[in-house]
Amino acid sequence: MSFLFKSSNGGTTEKSLSLEEQQEKINELRKELGEHSSGAIQDFLSDASLSRFLRARNWNVQKASKMMKAAVKWRLAFKPENICWEDIAEEAETGKIYRADYKDKHGRTVLVLRPGLENTTSATGQIKYLVYSLEKAIMNLTEDQEKMVWLTDFQCWTLGSTPLKVTRETVNVLQDCYPERLGLAILYNPPRIFESFWKIVKPFLDHETRNKVKFVYSNDKESQKIMAEVFDIEELDLAFGGKNPATFEYNSYAEQMQEDDKKMGSLHSSTDSLLESAEKDANGADSDASSEASFYSGTDSPKHEDGEHSAPKKNV
Repeated sequence: MSFLFKSSNGGTTEKSLSLEEQQEKINELRKELGEHSSGAIQDFLSDASLSRFLRARNWNVQKASKMMKAAVKWRLAFKPENICWEDIAEEAETGKIYRADYKDKHGRTVLVLRPGLENTTSATGQIKYLVYSLEKAIMNLTEDQEKMVWLTDFQCWTLGSTPLKVTRETVNVLQDCYPERLGLAILYNPPRIFESFWKIVKPFLDHETRNKVKFVYSNDKESQKIMAEVFDIEELDLAFGGKNPATFEYNSYAEQMQEDDKKMGSLHSSTDSLLESAEKDANGADSDASSEASFYSGTDSPKHEDGEHSAPKKNV
């Protein structure tokens, strides 16, 4: 049960609960949510996932339930598990987001982001590729690790590279639908002009999330220590001060992602088969339509507790 966390007093505002109390909260939240006939949603409603949403809401079951119902409603509409390589292949051409072929020293999956290599103008397509990348990164996490690292290279970045609309939607999706998934975000060599952009984005993030963002500069020995502490320098890309000369290669990455597509499809198909069998055995289980109707109320996408999208305040 690696999703249960031992209490610590490392300066966090998170409520301290024993492992038994955490499991009780998870069980209580599961009762609030009920069952669902979609295999992909049932996979999403794991104890580990419930634990993450509870931690994001300081173990408040009612708040976690509201947050999770909104996230599941988003998943039903967006269907992230159904996004395949062919849907986002154009977005991936420049290597603006890709999963590194190494993990950090904590075993966390590393997503490399190069916003200066933006190659499309569709906000929908850009968010879809981000979600696709998140889903595949999560799928490739080991059982004892649930967080990832974002490693952002600002080479070629300008204020026009990242529209504010896409940035805000990225924050919304990450905080509302993937809470407690971000372990660390490294901003590598951001230009001075980024400071004004950061001032706009920073208020969207809560205190805990902001603490996960680290600025690292290649000419600053102190900040470079972060890279040595987090990564094996032999594996780290040259662009980030490492010794690995490998670069993004589109065709090989496409093959890798297509294999991931097959793997994800197989995982959800297995769950769907089990659910179908269970429904037959139950002889009268709720239909998908009635289950979804009872599961949700509200809007078509996750909203914050004040009903607005503009200033999310949730842990990532």
